Amino acid sequence: MKIALAQLNYHIGNFESNVRKIKDAITRAKEQNADLVIFAELAVCGYPPRDFLEFEDFIKKCSESIDEIARECVGIAAVIGAPTTNPNEKGKPLYNAAYFLTNGKVESVHHKSLLPNYDVFDEYRYFEPAGSISCIELSGTKIAVTICEDLWTYGNEKLYSSSPMEELIKENPDLIVNLSASPFDYRHMEDRSATFSNCARQFNLPLIFVNHVGAQTELIFDGGSFAIDSGGKMIAQLKMFDEDFKIIDLDNLTAETSQLQHAKIELIHDALVLGIRDYFTKSGLKKAILGLSGGIDSAVTLALTASALGKENVTALLLPSKFSSDHSVADAEKLCHTLDCPFEIISIEKINETFEKTLKPYFKDLPPDIAEENVQARIRAVLLMGFANKFGHILLNTSNKSEKAVGYGTMYGDMAGGLSILGDVYKTEVFELAEYINRNGEIIPQNTIDKPPSAELRPDQKDVDSLPEYDILDKILFEYIENRNGPKELVEMGFSKELVDRVLKLVNTSEFKRFQAPPILRISPKAFGMGRRMPIVGKYLS
Repeated sequence: MKIALAQLNYHIGNFESNVRKIKDAITRAKEQNADLVIFAELAVCGYPPRDFLEFEDFIKKCSESIDEIARECVGIAAVIGAPTTNPNEKGKPLYNAAYFLTNGKVESVHHKSLLPNYDVFDEYRYFEPAGSISCIELSGTKIAVTICEDLWTYGNEKLYSSSPMEELIKENPDLIVNLSASPFDYRHMEDRSATFSNCARQFNLPLIFVNHVGAQTELIFDGGSFAIDSGGKMIAQLKMFDEDFKIIDLDNLTAETSQLQHAKIELIHDALVLGIRDYFTKSGLKKAILGLSGGIDSAVTLALTASALGKENVTALLLPSKFSSDHSVADAEKLCHTLDCPFEIISIEKINETFEKTLKPYFKDLPPDIAEENVQARIRAVLLMGFANKFGHILLNTSNKSEKAVGYGTMYGDMAGGLSILGDVYKTEVFELAEYINRNGEIIPQNTIDKPPSAELRPDQKDVDSLPEYDILDKILFEYIENRNGPKELVEMGFSKELVDRVLKLVNTSEFKRFQAPPILRISPKAFGMGRRMPIVGKYLS
């Protein structure tokens, strides 16, 4: 049996585009004499559809799309993901389903059993778990059809008390197929391949995994679909971060000569470029604007965006104040010339003087402090948004994860923007990204990488005036945010109690700022936003 793996970039709710891609893949599979083509979880509507699933018309369009796709399945079969209604009076109104299409019609529908309800997932909000499960049979081959989480009981720890495969194996299948919507984070690939390899070995069956590729606002899907033999060995893998198509001969499972290997920072880079590109493309947008300070965060953001959208589609505003160093402006100009991106230089000094003069009678004789510093950041945001509105640009936020974590940013100032590019990238990782961008020659000026980070809102300001050194801060943040280690555990790791209490207090008291921040491209196992839900007024210290 020849099986086609169709790894496609779907657009949530864009049924016309999704169906066209699916039908094209079916045609391609037919031309290559495939017997079966496998698509991803909820492929028809895109993932995650979220509260679109509460609209009857949306579900109706899903059903109509399935019928249209089924008519293409003559001389070939397909397994494809889409929601289906729950006919029972009790339970959630929908199932997350895999449709088996053959002979021009829907042959059977198979429901997802295990519904993730953690981190970025919220499937139990919409779906009822499967009441019963069964295999499909095609040309004498029996196939155990599973949907994403249904196989995640074979990782390092058991997430669920039951396993759909333990039921399906009773029917003596010849193959396991998994339709997935498995989002990217830089260490998820290893977890994913280990989990599915364990499953294949346990049941002594080959396994085919088909994933989404593309970004849906915060969530980035890396693709990387694969086939594994019954011994758990990877025999074929599709591209990362791109659409792909491959035929697997079930009767001749031989390993490809090489498997895809990627370093962490390369994965992060490619994921961010895809995330930026899809956010703009799927939103019908073309042009971006950002404030370029001469610092490393805005420099990396500009380089990534130029790669994603094209140099002509990203504009930089250089907005120096009296506190901006000459080399900051020079470094920013140099980067724009290197990338050949359009830019403008607008001094905010006179505008800031007007604000200071206007506020002086009300601020009386109080000494200058964060209030005056934040005015500068907000002036810059007003100018950036003015350009964005006038020329139809989207303002990109350039804050990194370290800053967002401890609240080192100005609301309605440098925290403004329609999309946060580096909001899930720690400051130390931003430096790694800069080095990666420069791997084939200097793009980001070396001076930008070498100089001490500074907001440049007061004379001789440095980030370390307010924060610990980033290499120390990021370790504490990683243990607290990604690994969920509390204050007691952090102190036991060797961090001083005073430092731990200080950092955690900054993180917890800054939740109200993050609540108003733009959506963040997710590249880590625990990103701010939909995957980390904390109370704004909570208190958690040692």
